[in-house]
Amino acid sequence: MATETVTVRKRPGMAAKSVRDMVLSLAAVMAAGLVIYYFIPHSGGNGVHAVPYQDSVPSARRAAPYPLLAPEGLPSGWNATSVNYDGTNADTWTLGFIDPSTQYVALEQSNAPLNTVVQNATIDAVKQSATTMVNGVAWTHYQGTRYQALVLPGAKGTTVVFGTESFAKLGDFAAKLSDH
Repeated sequence: MATETVTVRKRPGMAAKSVRDMVLSLAAVMAAGLVIYYFIPHSGGNGVHAVPYQDSVPSARRAAPYPLLAPEGLPSGWNATSVNYDGTNADTWTLGFIDPSTQYVALEQSNAPLNTVVQNATIDAVKQSATTMVNGVAWTHYQGTRYQALVLPGAKGTTVVFGTESFAKLGDFAAKLSDH
């Protein structure tokens, strides 16, 4: 039996060429990524996507069994981030904003029991002894770990103004609420 011998010769510089090719490929991919990054437009904003809420107010007012409130005359810089009227279990109106100092401020009204409305809006707020006067009416303070709230019970429903702002700023927002 004849045995054949095969000789494999390494080409000089093969490993160096592979590393060089990988580095060149990486540089090409990074260059393409930089071109895409610089030429694709970026929003440059604060990430808040404002939603129009004014068109929802009239239809929600027709459906609500209580005087439905919405802010009037908010200064510039207030952006509505959520609007919802849900009439399935209890008639609930919710309107959320990011204010000019990027704090969350919201309004919730409902004809559900007071404790249910407060807990749905604030998650875990507890009634405080303090109040804030808004247009001559005392709103009760509620303090939670995430939100604080001003609460105004009414004959046909409960109104809660809540958020991450101070009680004074929540009171300023509540003063802008109107039912017409």
